[in-house]
Amino acid sequence: MAFTGYAWASLQGLVNGLNYADVINPQSGGDQPADGARDILLVGLDSRTDAQGNPLSPQLLAQLRAGEADGELNTDSLIFVHIPNDGSKAVAISLPRDSYVNIPGYGEHKINSAYARAMLQARKDLQQQGVTDPKELDVKANQAGAKELITTVEALTGSTIDNYAAINLLGFSDITQAIGGVDVCLNNNVDDSYSGAKFTKGVHTISGVQALEFVRQRHGLPRGDLDRVVRQQVFMAGMARKVLSAGTLTDPGKLNALIDAIKKSVVLNQNWDIFSFAQQMKGLTGGQLEFRTIPVENVAYKTPSDGDAIKVDPQAVEKFVQGLASPQPGQQAAAPPANDANKGITVDVRNASGRTGLAASVSKQLSGKGFTAGDTANATSRKTTVIWVPAGGEDSGNAVADALGTQATVQEDKSVDAGHVMVFLGSDYQPSADNAGSGAPAGSANAPASSPAAPPPAAGDDQKPITANGVPCVN
Repeated sequence: MAFTGYAWASLQGLVNGLNYADVINPQSGGDQPADGARDILLVGLDSRTDAQGNPLSPQLLAQLRAGEADGELNTDSLIFVHIPNDGSKAVAISLPRDSYVNIPGYGEHKINSAYARAMLQARKDLQQQGVTDPKELDVKANQAGAKELITTVEALTGSTIDNYAAINLLGFSDITQAIGGVDVCLNNNVDDSYSGAKFTKGVHTISGVQALEFVRQRHGLPRGDLDRVVRQQVFMAGMARKVLSAGTLTDPGKLNALIDAIKKSVVLNQNWDIFSFAQQMKGLTGGQLEFRTIPVENVAYKTPSDGDAIKVDPQAVEKFVQGLASPQPGQQAAAPPANDANKGITVDVRNASGRTGLAASVSKQLSGKGFTAGDTANATSRKTTVIWVPAGGEDSGNAVADALGTQATVQEDKSVDAGHVMVFLGSDYQPSADNAGSGAPAGSANAPASSPAAPPPAAGDDQKPITANGVPCVN
């Protein structure tokens, strides 16, 4: 009880101390977006101020290796995240910063300049209106920049952005230190004087300035900015893996440090209910978070006025994004008619099979058959699947077993609450024929041959999709 109270107070302090910006339509991004999924734009800003508009000191900028400011605020990383309303999986799609796209109101330019163009114009307009306070100018101009960037991404992807989150250089550095660093792996030694990145081949645990150097390097990489995109993906995958682990969120010291770092440097859109979002994501595991990159046509495209850029086909990008965002072949676009008799049975699922993400996928499968979803978690490994029920709950347990197509033993256990059924998935669990494709995560050792095929990889991207399950080595 004491720990639960502490955790609640810490999270409440986080929410109360967050920085919010009015950049999203209030009707967008409710608890359950009407289109069936939440689309989030994550932005990494090359900013010389904190989230409150306070300038970073020269000493801090030097420590962060921020380099000389060029008078513009570019977006170093752009990631479009698509999460179904049930929170069972997520796909994060990188938009290379040099992608040459249409910026509404400004014509065709690199996508990373959308924010800066609108921000600088807004700053001029505000100054002409008599606004002189530096903080007010910074906050309002940044909001205008964010709105323009959101509009640009929506036009490119064909999706409506429900939520927005931005982080600056300082926040990125502080958050990586707060969680104890992130594991990454390199194929070869690197020594880049531009970013300061100097790493040997193999696995490293990096944080702070080293983390910034890792995700910002592009000179000396075989595929330039595309390899930097992959760097950012594997780093964010590692960060997600670390934060989802019990060690980060149950350690008071790490939790407080993480909260302090987020408050200083993260900006979210107004009306984003973080508590509801966290509840929605409780079943997500590392294997169900996948990183991809939009298709590109030419990585050395000569533009009329913006130098070299990455040429993309807007129609191909929208088709790619919508292909990942829509139900894949073999998946049902809508849930089948539910059995009303199952609504009164709440099913808690424990994954004791060793297969990543199995509890969440089985819970979703049972929800589709009318059962009420309970909580999901991992459990001590076991070979055989078993179903626990409260006293007198054998019929409910048998109904769950039938829905799963398993011959698992149904047994009473006093730890199970009335109205609940608890399923322990052992290594022997196999999805029934009518559930093949959702009973085991695609790509697992036990996935059926009929699992849905993944969408085709982005042109020019010969790497497999990156997940938050493991540490792949990259350029």
